[in-house]
Amino acid sequence: MRITRGVYQAAMIGILGVAVLGSTLAIARRGGDYAFFDPLIDVKHLLSTRFVDEPDEKAMRLGAINGMVEALNDPYTVYVPPAAEQEFTKGLTGQYVGIGAQVQMRDGWLTIVTPLDGSPAFKAGLMADDRVVEIEGKSTEDLSIMDSVNLLMGEPGTPVNITVERDGRRIPITITRQHIVQQTVKGFERAGDQWRFMLDASRRIAFVRVTQFTPSTAEEFAQRLRELGADSGDLGGLVIDLRGNPGGVLTGAVQMADLFLDQGVIVSTKGRNPDENQVASAHAQGTLPDFPVAILIDGLSASASEIFTGALTENGRAIAVGTRSFGKGSVQSIHPLPSGAGGQLKITEQRYYLPSGRSLHRSDDSTQWGVDPTEGFYVPLSDEETIQMLRVRREQDIIRAGEPDQEDGAPPDTTAQWSDPAWIVDTLKDKQLAAALEAVQKRIDSGQWVPTGQPGIAGDQVVLQQLQRARRTRSRMLLELSRLDSRVARLRAGAGIEQITPPDLWPDDANLLGGRVRVTDKDGHVVATLKITGEDLERWLAGADVEPIEPGAPADGDG
Repeated sequence: MRITRGVYQAAMIGILGVAVLGSTLAIARRGGDYAFFDPLIDVKHLLSTRFVDEPDEKAMRLGAINGMVEALNDPYTVYVPPAAEQEFTKGLTGQYVGIGAQVQMRDGWLTIVTPLDGSPAFKAGLMADDRVVEIEGKSTEDLSIMDSVNLLMGEPGTPVNITVERDGRRIPITITRQHIVQQTVKGFERAGDQWRFMLDASRRIAFVRVTQFTPSTAEEFAQRLRELGADSGDLGGLVIDLRGNPGGVLTGAVQMADLFLDQGVIVSTKGRNPDENQVASAHAQGTLPDFPVAILIDGLSASASEIFTGALTENGRAIAVGTRSFGKGSVQSIHPLPSGAGGQLKITEQRYYLPSGRSLHRSDDSTQWGVDPTEGFYVPLSDEETIQMLRVRREQDIIRAGEPDQEDGAPPDTTAQWSDPAWIVDTLKDKQLAAALEAVQKRIDSGQWVPTGQPGIAGDQVVLQQLQRARRTRSRMLLELSRLDSRVARLRAGAGIEQITPPDLWPDDANLLGGRVRVTDKDGHVVATLKITGEDLERWLAGADVEPIEPGAPADGDG
């Protein structure tokens, strides 16, 4: 018997009714919907007593929960099992216990990308490009990156012994694990383990990159601005880089926006329960002096990034430079399961709305979502340009050995011309940063915002752009499938396995666009008639459960 995925999920959902029966009964008595659980309990009982092998009850329970969550068709509502709670919290708060280093697998070995600012790894002398060959005597060769990271993490205050390979030498290093709070507010260039923020010293234009909104981001951001003289009127302009920022804690975005606005709506949230709808408004107290602000956004700027950008642009306090943001306009709340068995549910409960009242959220049929660049400041990047820019940025993020500390101000490299947009394009490969800097410079010099990009896109243009991107992605996937087919063919030949040639269903020069496919049952009765809208029909049918009868021959009963 063939079981469909829907039937399988429905069956798996049944386990939850027994797994938390005590809680279920309490809910049923309160809500009067105990009948909902009757078939679920029946299915669980039948599976537990009649299935040919003894079921894994933990796996069934996990499948039941995931089945219910998946039925909501919301990618942001997820179940976090107990085993994944630590990693989930790390991603949400930017905090964990470990040594504080970015790592990657390189040539089969765990390798340090960079120690983090002020981390135990940095203080212990760990350097970029160090190959970690052993952790507590265990070789990292061909060890998965997650297994390696788990060995490095542990209880705060406990030591971890590693061996690194550097310049052909093996060096033992002991590092004391500590609580790591990832720095989410960064500058444009490192000076030792510190960041430099003053991009244009003569005009006093600063640059601040916010990589994520964690519970400490807003205070860290405000502290950096105070150090740059923003509250005393000493700051001439500011570029805020939110590209690639996936969002995070809503309160952080609201607090940051409130620094720049003395009145007006920052964001509103609405859900099923009107009593829980909220409006966050700006306060005059603590507002920074007025200076030009340009915010960099792209298609990966999401959630809190969009709230902050939308609040400042719609209230006329800043311009947005780059490309349209992601369009993640939903609010999630974290709920530990009350059964006490561990696990959490992250549930979408509300949606965000900009000060104008427009929803940020993107759905499959949306032509407008997220936040658009200000008119005249649309600066798109091709895939190749994006890759080049990110490669340079990655180098800027690395803490390297022997770098002297520098006071913020004069650049450490006399060849660097950070205040020159043309140099930024040529050297950093970053047209968007150059456009944002030039915009702030012109605003300071002329008193006006002068476009430094292209006119924006909207409506049908957006749909066309998304269609073109989807087609490019599809083409890449088909190309990769073709490469895999070629690889399979070579492996078959090398193993002496006879090559299976796909059937040739019709002449290659046949033009089928606009033609029809008629599907009949075994008795020749027409089941469906389909219009051919693309050129890939033969390739898809070649792998299906069909075979040619006779080219051009009508089906039985279809004279």
